[in-house]
Amino acid sequence: MDDEQQRPDHGPLAGFTVGVTAARRADELGALLQRRGAAVLHAPAIRIVPLADDSELLAATKQLIDQAPDVVVATTAIGFRGWVEAADGWGLGDALLERLRAVELLARGPKVKGAVRAAGLTEQWSPASESMAEVLDRLLEEGVDGRRIAVQLHGEPLPGFVESLRAGGAEVVGVPVYRWLPPEDLGPVDRLLDAAVSRGLDAVTFTSAPAAASLLSRAEERGLLPGLLAALGHDVLPACVGPVTAVPLQAHGVDTVQPERFRLGPLVQSLCRELPARARALPVAGHRLEIRGHAVLIDGELRTVPPAGMALLRALSRRPGWVVPRAELLRALPGTGRDEHAVETAMARLRTSLGAPKLIQTVVKRGYRLALDPATDAKYTDGG
Repeated sequence: MDDEQQRPDHGPLAGFTVGVTAARRADELGALLQRRGAAVLHAPAIRIVPLADDSELLAATKQLIDQAPDVVVATTAIGFRGWVEAADGWGLGDALLERLRAVELLARGPKVKGAVRAAGLTEQWSPASESMAEVLDRLLEEGVDGRRIAVQLHGEPLPGFVESLRAGGAEVVGVPVYRWLPPEDLGPVDRLLDAAVSRGLDAVTFTSAPAAASLLSRAEERGLLPGLLAALGHDVLPACVGPVTAVPLQAHGVDTVQPERFRLGPLVQSLCRELPARARALPVAGHRLEIRGHAVLIDGELRTVPPAGMALLRALSRRPGWVVPRAELLRALPGTGRDEHAVETAMARLRTSLGAPKLIQTVVKRGYRLALDPATDAKYTDGG
């Protein structure tokens, strides 16, 4: 009982390392992950052009004021509010609002509708579903041939939306609210890429399609794209806040985990389910050994293990109960050393980290093996 009381409360993500690519709300996401025990590697894959400095947004705003569109589609609440505030800062706020009052204004969902009304405007229509597909269907039913349609963008691609309008004969004007650019400091992104390719990460989170596209682009520039795609396909879990965010990854054949509700909280909860389910759990020497990213759970108690020790443990766990030769374990160690004494040193540290030396048995002149419990030994050692 005393041991149970002294044991710290480890969150569901304890022992896992999660990469965060977000620029906006990264602190909030990182805090949610850390609160559940994860180690977080933050590398903003994009940066946002400040609205007040955005010459493209200024030009688009002046163009719409000078030449009225037939329809304006507001797609995000934060984007619409930011657009109106930026126009105010340029002395164009009243002119923009006057123009928007005179056109057919569509708001994608309740949140955007709230932002529209807060600006003193009234939308002509808004879907309850927050679905751009529903907005598109309505526009195409009305007929778009020869109509000028302005779409307030928010850095996210709108797959098929603009193309469908243009195919229907519309002139589409993009209003580029919050444009994304690559980060000025590529160091953190490069560290995240290196960690992903070397399997030093257990998951990478994406909260915007531009961040996903930017990370893939940087990987390609460095010649790491095949390695990154291989990692994301097997060992490093890619988690996206929603289907639009996943588009750049899906284009490269990468399957992603997505929550049912496209919010940060559900994104973290999906990781809390998925990562522990992927961890290897084995009955060893009367204990339950669960191997996580940079740590292990022994009977539910978290033990941090150095990278060399984790490399040895993974090599042993791939064939639990079998003897793994020193030469094979040496190849598994980080670095390119040739001295098998390095295996003995790393093994001694691993046993100390585990705090249960009988988990790993030394087989004289042959190597080491995980001391798999006899009841389950046959299941693994017979190749099952």
